[in-house]
Amino acid sequence: MSWTQEVMNDRSSACTRRLQTAILRSVSRSFYLSIRFLPAQLREPVALAYLLARTTDTVADTPRISGTLRVETLQTLSKAIQGKASRSVAVDLVASFAPLQQDAAERTLIESLPDCLEWLDHLETTQGQMLDLKRFADTAKIAALRTAADLDEYTFLVAGCVGEFWTRLCFRHVRKFATLSEDEMLALGKRYGMALQLINILRDAGSDLRAGRCYFPEEELTSARMTAAQILLEPERFQPIFRNWAEKAEGGLACGMHYSRAIRNRRVRAATVLPALIGARTLALLHDAGATMLDRRVKVSRRSVRGIIVWLAVTLASQSRIDAIFGRATLLRSPAIAED
Repeated sequence: MSWTQEVMNDRSSACTRRLQTAILRSVSRSFYLSIRFLPAQLREPVALAYLLARTTDTVADTPRISGTLRVETLQTLSKAIQGKASRSVAVDLVASFAPLQQDAAERTLIESLPDCLEWLDHLETTQGQMLDLKRFADTAKIAALRTAADLDEYTFLVAGCVGEFWTRLCFRHVRKFATLSEDEMLALGKRYGMALQLINILRDAGSDLRAGRCYFPEEELTSARMTAAQILLEPERFQPIFRNWAEKAEGGLACGMHYSRAIRNRRVRAATVLPALIGARTLALLHDAGATMLDRRVKVSRRSVRGIIVWLAVTLASQSRIDAIFGRATLLRSPAIAED
């Protein structure tokens, strides 16, 4: 190996370590903690897949650039990720989008895009962000998704497909991955991923509405004789719709628990189940907040997350202990909202 090749390899390794640690931790604390449980052969592809998905989210959510330009950029970025366009497009993205990020972590993520593109060939989730931009193009008014099927489609494109990706990756790289068939695990992983994204939607409902986005179906609002614009004004009337989707999220988390029970490798089980345990706790906090959740930032505290991780580590991801933590989180009704 030549000196030049050694230098390039060292740089590549350093970039990968930075992506997997500092950058990933800065944009997603819970996901960073989850992948630390994974066997070494899974950490890199899963981390990079997440970073690319998060980058497309950042592009889609940059308000100081027109929706049309963001759609075009996402289409170009999708082609670059799939190897169908030159990776030099990343240079243009860095130049145009990075300076517009108010959050330092998001800005650094965008600046790291050229490095990310060197490590992943394909990702599907840009379709979800592009649908977002088309549906919520007019920021002057609150727009709602039309039907429940539209919301299901969105949660699949953003996170359900990630559950499928995770499953295929584990069957490929983890020996005797699960007691269930790949098709059964794909179905459970899809519903689990969709539930995690739905919890994000429930948690962020207030801020999304103030930004002109309503992910709750217009058909359900119409049946309740409401409009999207009335949700913030009459939050109590909105609660039955909110609770119905919270129950659907709980059903998806149950699929995640079923998924985790089928995993033989305890480290992979711990990494897989951690989002479900945090998600169950989040739903409990949202339940406690009631209608006030539209005006509050409801989030599981760092202390609670650390406690869950310690129990997973101490018990070696014992399934009985996981079930106990999940059951306690599901039943928990906190007297106060925990915030970081």
